[in-house]
Amino acid sequence: MAYYHQLGSVPPKRHTIHEKPEGGLYYEQLFGTEGFHGVSSLLYHTHRPTMVSHIGASQDLRPTAAVERNIHSRMLQGFQALPADDFLEARTAVLFNSDVQIDVAAPRKGIQDYFYKNADSDELLFIHQGSGVMRSMFGELRFEYADYIVIPRGTIYQLTFDGPDNRVLVVESHSPVITPKRYRNEFGQMLEHSPFCERDFRLPTYVAPIDARGEFVIKIKKQGVLHHVLRHSSSTKSEKLFQHLLQLVQYLLPLSQEFDSKLILLRVRSCRALQCRWQWRRCWGQR
Repeated sequence: MAYYHQLGSVPPKRHTIHEKPEGGLYYEQLFGTEGFHGVSSLLYHTHRPTMVSHIGASQDLRPTAAVERNIHSRMLQGFQALPADDFLEARTAVLFNSDVQIDVAAPRKGIQDYFYKNADSDELLFIHQGSGVMRSMFGELRFEYADYIVIPRGTIYQLTFDGPDNRVLVVESHSPVITPKRYRNEFGQMLEHSPFCERDFRLPTYVAPIDARGEFVIKIKKQGVLHHVLRHSSSTKSEKLFQHLLQLVQYLLPLSQEFDSKLILLRVRSCRALQCRWQWRRCWGQR
Protein backbone atom coordinates (compact mmCIF):
# COMPACT_ATOMS: atom_id res chain seq x y z
CA MET A 1 0.00 0.00 0.00
CA ALA A 2 1.38 3.40 -0.98
CA TYR A 3 0.16 6.81 0.10
CA TYR A 4 1.67 10.28 0.10
CA HIS A 5 3.87 11.24 3.03
CA GLN A 6 5.99 14.40 3.17
CA LEU A 7 8.78 15.31 5.56
CA GLY A 8 11.04 18.35 5.50
CA SER A 9 11.41 20.91 2.73
CA VAL A 10 10.42 20.03 -0.85
CA PRO A 11 9.87 22.16 -3.98
CA PRO A 12 6.30 22.83 -5.21
CA LYS A 13 6.82 20.64 -8.29
CA ARG A 14 8.79 17.49 -8.90
CA HIS A 15 12.09 17.52 -10.79
CA THR A 16 12.54 21.29 -10.44
CA ILE A 17 15.28 23.39 -8.86
CA HIS A 18 15.24 23.30 -5.07
CA GLU A 19 17.48 26.00 -3.64
CA LYS A 20 19.13 25.95 -0.23
CA PRO A 21 18.43 28.91 2.09
CA GLU A 22 22.16 29.65 2.32
CA GLY A 23 22.66 29.32 -1.43
CA GLY A 24 23.27 26.40 -3.74
CA LEU A 25 20.99 23.55 -4.72
CA TYR A 26 19.69 20.40 -3.11
CA TYR A 27 20.29 17.17 -5.05
CA GLU A 28 17.14 15.27 -6.02
CA GLN A 29 17.12 11.46 -5.99
CA LEU A 30 14.29 9.31 -7.30
CA PHE A 31 14.42 6.23 -5.07
CA GLY A 32 12.53 3.07 -6.01
CA THR A 33 12.97 -0.69 -6.10
CA GLU A 34 11.06 -1.63 -9.28
CA GLY A 35 12.10 1.01 -11.77
CA PHE A 36 9.62 3.71 -12.77
CA HIS A 37 6.44 1.64 -12.34
CA GLY A 38 6.77 0.65 -8.68
CA VAL A 39 6.50 2.53 -5.40
CA SER A 40 9.04 5.35 -5.22
CA SER A 41 10.13 8.32 -3.14
CA LEU A 42 11.74 11.64 -4.06
CA LEU A 43 14.63 12.48 -1.74
CA TYR A 44 16.58 15.73 -1.51
CA HIS A 45 20.20 15.65 -0.39
CA THR A 46 22.51 18.36 0.87
CA HIS A 47 25.39 16.57 -0.89
CA ARG A 48 25.39 14.28 -3.91
CA PRO A 49 24.61 10.69 -2.87
CA THR A 50 27.12 9.35 -5.42
CA MET A 51 30.30 10.75 -3.85
CA VAL A 52 32.37 7.56 -3.51
CA SER A 53 36.06 7.96 -2.76
CA HIS A 54 37.15 4.36 -2.17
CA ILE A 55 35.89 0.78 -2.36
CA GLY A 56 37.52 -1.50 0.17
CA ALA A 57 37.49 -5.19 0.99
CA SER A 58 34.59 -7.51 0.23
CA GLN A 59 33.14 -10.38 2.25
CA ASP A 60 31.15 -13.29 0.85
CA LEU A 61 27.92 -13.68 2.86
CA ARG A 62 26.22 -16.32 0.73
CA PRO A 63 24.92 -19.10 3.01
CA THR A 64 25.67 -22.76 2.42
CA ALA A 65 23.20 -25.55 3.10
CA ALA A 66 24.01 -27.76 6.08
CA VAL A 67 22.11 -30.64 4.49
CA GLU A 68 21.43 -30.85 0.76
CA ARG A 69 17.98 -32.06 -0.37
CA ASN A 70 16.80 -32.50 3.20
CA ILE A 71 13.52 -34.30 3.97
CA HIS A 72 13.83 -34.56 7.77
CA SER A 73 11.82 -32.36 10.10
CA ARG A 74 13.96 -29.91 12.04
CA MET A 75 13.46 -27.78 15.15
CA LEU A 76 14.95 -24.30 14.82
CA GLN A 77 15.81 -22.89 18.23
CA GLY A 78 16.37 -19.25 17.39
CA PHE A 79 16.80 -18.10 20.99
CA GLN A 80 19.99 -20.15 21.19
CA ALA A 81 21.71 -17.91 18.66
CA LEU A 82 24.94 -16.59 20.16
CA PRO A 83 24.96 -12.84 20.93
CA ALA A 84 27.32 -10.49 19.10
CA ASP A 85 27.94 -6.77 19.40
CA ASP A 86 27.45 -5.90 15.73
CA PHE A 87 24.02 -6.37 14.14
CA LEU A 88 25.40 -7.78 10.88
CA GLU A 89 27.80 -10.15 12.62
CA ALA A 90 24.98 -11.36 14.85
CA ARG A 91 22.89 -12.56 11.91
CA THR A 92 22.79 -16.33 11.44
CA ALA A 93 21.06 -17.76 8.35
CA VAL A 94 18.76 -20.67 9.20
CA LEU A 95 16.65 -21.04 6.04
CA PHE A 96 17.17 -19.83 2.46
CA ASN A 97 16.25 -20.43 -1.15
CA SER A 98 16.40 -18.41 -4.36
CA ASP A 99 13.65 -16.02 -3.18
CA VAL A 100 14.13 -15.48 0.53
CA GLN A 101 16.60 -15.83 3.40
CA ILE A 102 15.62 -16.04 7.07
CA ASP A 103 18.11 -15.09 9.79
CA VAL A 104 18.05 -14.98 13.57
CA ALA A 105 20.15 -12.47 15.46
CA ALA A 106 21.00 -11.50 19.04
CA PRO A 107 22.76 -8.13 18.65
CA ARG A 108 24.02 -6.24 21.69
CA LYS A 109 24.59 -2.82 20.10
CA GLY A 110 23.34 -2.62 16.51
CA ILE A 111 24.89 -0.57 13.69
CA GLN A 112 26.77 2.47 14.95
CA ASP A 113 30.19 3.04 13.36
CA TYR A 114 28.97 2.66 9.78
CA PHE A 115 25.86 2.64 7.59
CA TYR A 116 24.28 -0.40 5.95
CA LYS A 117 22.42 -0.94 2.69
CA ASN A 118 20.95 -4.19 1.40
CA ALA A 119 20.97 -3.83 -2.38
CA ASP A 120 19.65 -7.37 -2.88
CA SER A 121 16.48 -7.58 -0.85
CA ASP A 122 13.74 -5.91 1.10
CA GLU A 123 14.25 -6.59 4.78
CA LEU A 124 11.55 -7.42 7.31
CA LEU A 125 12.70 -7.26 10.94
CA PHE A 126 10.56 -8.75 13.70
CA ILE A 127 11.59 -7.47 17.13
CA HIS A 128 11.23 -10.49 19.40
CA GLN A 129 13.04 -8.82 22.28
CA GLY A 130 14.41 -5.33 22.85
CA SER A 131 13.73 -1.79 21.64
CA GLY A 132 15.60 1.01 19.93
CA VAL A 133 15.72 3.45 17.03
CA MET A 134 16.28 2.97 13.31
CA ARG A 135 17.71 5.99 11.48
CA SER A 136 17.59 6.10 7.71
CA MET A 137 17.44 8.56 4.82
CA PHE A 138 13.65 8.55 5.33
CA GLY A 139 13.83 9.76 8.93
CA GLU A 140 13.81 8.23 12.38
CA LEU A 141 11.66 5.28 13.46
CA ARG A 142 11.40 4.04 17.04
CA PHE A 143 10.65 0.33 17.55
CA GLU A 144 9.88 -2.01 20.43
CA TYR A 145 8.82 -5.57 21.20
CA ALA A 146 6.51 -7.23 18.61
CA ASP A 147 7.10 -4.56 15.96
CA TYR A 148 7.63 -5.41 12.30
CA ILE A 149 10.03 -3.08 10.48
CA VAL A 150 9.87 -3.04 6.67
CA ILE A 151 13.08 -1.72 5.09
CA PRO A 152 12.90 -1.34 1.29
CA ARG A 153 15.83 -2.58 -0.76
CA GLY A 154 18.52 0.06 -1.16
CA THR A 155 17.69 1.96 2.04
CA ILE A 156 20.75 3.25 3.91
CA TYR A 157 20.21 2.95 7.64
CA GLN A 158 21.62 2.53 11.13
CA LEU A 159 20.12 0.55 13.99
CA THR A 160 20.59 1.36 17.69
CA PHE A 161 19.25 -0.69 20.59
CA ASP A 162 18.40 0.63 24.06
CA GLY A 163 20.02 -2.32 25.83
CA PRO A 164 22.21 -5.38 25.21
CA ASP A 165 19.48 -8.07 25.35
CA ASN A 166 17.87 -8.17 21.92
CA ARG A 167 16.41 -10.85 19.66
CA VAL A 168 15.51 -10.16 16.04
CA LEU A 169 14.09 -12.31 13.25
CA VAL A 170 15.29 -11.06 9.85
CA VAL A 171 13.60 -11.94 6.55
CA GLU A 172 15.39 -10.90 3.35
CA SER A 173 13.07 -11.00 0.33
CA HIS A 174 14.18 -10.50 -3.27
CA SER A 175 10.60 -9.43 -4.03
CA PRO A 176 9.06 -6.31 -2.48
CA VAL A 177 7.46 -6.78 0.94
CA ILE A 178 3.87 -5.55 0.53
CA THR A 179 0.46 -6.21 2.01
CA PRO A 180 -1.43 -9.16 0.43
CA LYS A 181 -3.67 -8.17 -2.45
CA ARG A 182 -6.65 -10.00 -0.92
CA TYR A 183 -6.60 -7.52 1.96
CA ARG A 184 -6.69 -4.39 -0.27
CA ASN A 185 -9.38 -2.82 -2.41
CA GLU A 186 -8.72 -1.45 -5.89
CA PHE A 187 -7.54 1.87 -4.43
CA GLY A 188 -5.04 0.28 -2.02
CA GLN A 189 -7.12 0.79 1.12
CA MET A 190 -7.14 -2.04 3.67
CA LEU A 191 -10.41 -4.00 3.63
CA GLU A 192 -12.54 -4.58 6.70
CA HIS A 193 -11.63 -8.26 6.99
CA SER A 194 -7.88 -7.51 6.95
CA PRO A 195 -6.07 -8.56 10.17
CA PHE A 196 -4.45 -5.09 10.24
CA CYS A 197 -5.32 -1.61 9.03
CA GLU A 198 -3.71 1.78 8.38
CA ARG A 199 -3.79 2.63 12.09
CA ASP A 200 -1.26 -0.11 12.72
CA PHE A 201 1.35 1.46 10.43
CA ARG A 202 3.87 3.95 11.82
CA LEU A 203 6.00 6.03 9.48
CA PRO A 204 9.42 7.60 10.12
CA THR A 205 9.46 11.00 11.80
CA TYR A 206 11.37 14.01 10.52
CA VAL A 207 14.93 14.56 11.67
CA ALA A 208 16.84 17.67 10.64
CA PRO A 209 19.59 16.83 8.11
CA ILE A 210 23.13 16.58 9.46
CA ASP A 211 25.55 18.46 7.20
CA ALA A 212 28.68 16.60 8.29
CA ARG A 213 31.95 16.83 6.38
CA GLY A 214 34.28 13.89 6.11
CA GLU A 215 34.35 10.25 5.06
CA PHE A 216 31.73 7.67 5.99
CA VAL A 217 31.69 3.89 5.64
CA ILE A 218 28.67 2.25 4.02
CA LYS A 219 28.53 -1.54 3.98
CA ILE A 220 26.54 -2.63 0.92
CA LYS A 221 25.27 -6.14 0.37
CA LYS A 222 25.07 -6.89 -3.36
CA GLN A 223 24.66 -10.37 -4.90
CA GLY A 224 25.42 -11.97 -1.56
CA VAL A 225 28.70 -10.10 -1.09
CA LEU A 226 29.27 -7.36 1.51
CA HIS A 227 31.26 -4.43 0.10
CA HIS A 228 32.91 -1.70 2.15
CA VAL A 229 32.34 1.62 0.39
CA LEU A 230 33.83 4.90 1.57
CA ARG A 231 31.83 8.03 0.77
CA HIS A 232 32.90 11.61 1.38
CA SER A 233 30.95 14.85 1.60
CA SER A 234 33.71 17.39 0.93
CA SER A 235 33.19 19.74 -2.00
CA THR A 236 35.11 18.86 -5.14
CA LYS A 237 36.68 21.32 -7.58
CA SER A 238 34.01 20.49 -10.14
CA GLU A 239 31.22 21.27 -7.69
CA LYS A 240 32.79 24.59 -6.74
CA LEU A 241 33.22 25.47 -10.42
CA PHE A 242 29.58 24.69 -11.09
CA GLN A 243 28.43 26.85 -8.18
CA HIS A 244 30.47 29.78 -9.52
CA LEU A 245 29.01 29.30 -13.01
CA LEU A 246 25.50 29.12 -11.59
CA GLN A 247 26.01 32.38 -9.72
CA LEU A 248 27.33 33.94 -12.92
CA VAL A 249 24.24 32.85 -14.84
CA GLN A 250 21.94 34.26 -12.17
CA TYR A 251 23.81 37.55 -12.43
CA LEU A 252 23.69 37.70 -16.23
CA LEU A 253 20.04 36.73 -16.69
CA PRO A 254 18.61 40.17 -15.78
CA LEU A 255 21.10 41.80 -18.14
CA SER A 256 19.91 39.62 -21.01
CA GLN A 257 16.66 41.60 -21.25
CA GLU A 258 18.58 44.23 -23.19
CA PHE A 259 18.98 41.79 -26.07
CA ASP A 260 16.45 40.39 -28.54
CA SER A 261 17.25 36.82 -27.56
CA LYS A 262 14.26 34.77 -26.42
CA LEU A 263 16.19 31.75 -25.12
CA ILE A 264 19.24 31.50 -22.97
CA LEU A 265 20.87 28.13 -22.84
CA LEU A 266 23.84 27.28 -20.72
CA ARG A 267 25.18 23.77 -20.68
CA VAL A 268 27.94 22.88 -18.29
CA ARG A 269 29.74 19.67 -19.09
CA SER A 270 31.55 18.26 -16.10
CA CYS A 271 34.87 16.46 -15.99
CA ARG A 272 35.04 12.69 -16.35
CA ALA A 273 35.21 12.13 -12.60
CA LEU A 274 31.88 13.86 -12.04
CA GLN A 275 30.15 12.19 -15.00
CA CYS A 276 27.03 14.28 -14.97
CA ARG A 277 25.58 17.22 -16.80
CA TRP A 278 23.75 20.32 -15.76
CA GLN A 279 21.55 22.27 -18.03
CA TRP A 280 20.07 25.67 -17.35
CA ARG A 281 17.33 27.05 -19.51
CA ARG A 282 15.21 30.13 -19.34
CA CYS A 283 12.74 31.39 -21.92
CA TRP A 284 11.69 34.98 -22.36
CA GLY A 285 8.24 36.03 -23.60
CA GLN A 286 7.44 38.38 -26.47
CA ARG A 287 8.85 41.83 -26.00
